[in-house]
Amino acid sequence: MRCLAARVNYKTLIVICTLFTLLTVLLWNHCPSDSSLHFLPRAVLLAPSPKVGDASISSQQHPPQPPEPPPVVGITGGIKYEEIDCLVNDESIVKCRREGTEIYMPFSWMEKYFEVYGKLVQYDGYDRFEFQHSYSKVFAQREPYHPSGVFMSFEGYNVEIRERVKCISGVEGVPLSTQWGPQGYFYTIQVAQYGLSHYSKNLTEHPPHVEVYDTAEEKDNQASSASWRVPSGCSLIRVRDKTRATFVRQFSASEPCEGVSLLLDNPNDFIISLDIKFISNGSVSVTLETTERSLPFTIHYVTNTKLIAFKDREITYGIGPRTTWSTLTRDLQTDLRKGVGLSNTKAVKATKIMPKRVLRILLHGHGFIDNITVSTTAHMAAFFAASDWLVRNQDERGGWPIMVTRKLGEGFRPLDPGWYSAMAQGQAMSTLVRAYLLTRDQVYLSAALKATGPYKLPSAQHGVKAVFMNRYDWYEEYPTSPSSFVLNGFIYSLVGLYDLTETAGEKLGWEASQLYSRGMESLKAMLPLYDTGSGSIYDLRHFILGTAPNLARWDYHTTHINQLQLLASIDNSPIFQDMLKRWKNYLKGIRAKHN
Repeated sequence: MRCLAARVNYKTLIVICTLFTLLTVLLWNHCPSDSSLHFLPRAVLLAPSPKVGDASISSQQHPPQPPEPPPVVGITGGIKYEEIDCLVNDESIVKCRREGTEIYMPFSWMEKYFEVYGKLVQYDGYDRFEFQHSYSKVFAQREPYHPSGVFMSFEGYNVEIRERVKCISGVEGVPLSTQWGPQGYFYTIQVAQYGLSHYSKNLTEHPPHVEVYDTAEEKDNQASSASWRVPSGCSLIRVRDKTRATFVRQFSASEPCEGVSLLLDNPNDFIISLDIKFISNGSVSVTLETTERSLPFTIHYVTNTKLIAFKDREITYGIGPRTTWSTLTRDLQTDLRKGVGLSNTKAVKATKIMPKRVLRILLHGHGFIDNITVSTTAHMAAFFAASDWLVRNQDERGGWPIMVTRKLGEGFRPLDPGWYSAMAQGQAMSTLVRAYLLTRDQVYLSAALKATGPYKLPSAQHGVKAVFMNRYDWYEEYPTSPSSFVLNGFIYSLVGLYDLTETAGEKLGWEASQLYSRGMESLKAMLPLYDTGSGSIYDLRHFILGTAPNLARWDYHTTHINQLQLLASIDNSPIFQDMLKRWKNYLKGIRAKHN
């Protein structure tokens, strides 16, 4: 037995030794090679401090020690890199990295110091860093500009979702701005851009998907009315309307009736449209399932003039009395988000709530309804809402007064409510001309022709005209005192004059043609004043007031480029081509040559 035990212990010892050897080899193979080893510098050993009066200690025995080198952080490709202090402009220290003879500065510092832009992205499964000298993009000019075509790059504009658009008015059907005041006001530039953007989208996007839910004119009326729910105390009948010469549905849903409803159950599209006529106070309510997992939201369109209200998942828009037939078209996604984000500040609060499904429509009051649809888009409805607003709100002088105070900056006298803007006049003309070309309705062309009025009057006489150096006519986006000479607003005013000149013909458009020619002469002469050698300038306050230049942000710089591309497509003057080439290069950091 002793022999057996000794034999077992001996075998166990051999197994343990073998395992220990294998483990040692494995660990050794996982250690870094000599080429990748690095060591932090050892701390300098200091000798004991000499005693006072100890003559045996001399300064030669203990010379001053050099400072410690910075710690080695790592090795990449055989090149050591280490932290190093970078002194910037003799003012501040930035922690940098030295790698051989190269010095690397943190991008977070470079981004702020040089105003450049970059981000990490995944490309083909790998991370890469993308660097941009500017953040804004230039849109290619598709074809030579024409008054009936796309307006610049406005198909990419989404005016209604801007944070300083309070909502789309239920009464007027156009945006209400809070750009310079939280109370909200109609800003002609924003209204025109709303119309021009939807006009341009209509030309560049696929036709919308339209789901028809009810039309009383259908032959198979029983099928078309199958989804209506008419509780006790309410009524819904099919009648013939003499003014429309069609059949419509007449509804009656007074309290305590819960209302006449139509099931929609649409998970894809969120633009609702219907023809409506009320003969009493009433409402059209739309119930939405949203991304918020709880009770649905309801948007009420009520026959009053209240702008917008939000309380307890109920959003209310006033749509006016609607006592004659009209078409109500609403973007439910925009209406939902503007309601949930409602605030007392200039900006609408951001929200992640989105509609998921249009559940049903509910009618209250007494009236008539027809042609209920839900669609992907309704661009032309938005375009004509803007065009008709411009016709209704033009004053006797041909302008659209802006009813809010505008302070352009120190040195300029504030603009009191009621001022005109040449940019507003020009973009309104561009909108009205397109409405005329689509409909041939003389009302739109007449309004566009009348809009030239403020161009002919100096700013001091409630117009928009300034004169630079007593020679060059300029149409002011902001008719300030002294003049400000804003570039992008001036070019938009010229585009409007061009649209009108080309559309109205030689006789009717003669005045617009003269204004356009004088403006283009001024632009060609003054354009170099807006070139910094590395970007462009927003206005000429540095010349007028003797202050620092008001440099154009990159998005304004690309607006200048997009405008010059448009002008270059209708005018072959070399200055437009030369300036375009130079200003595009500035976006990539290519500057003008120095001496």
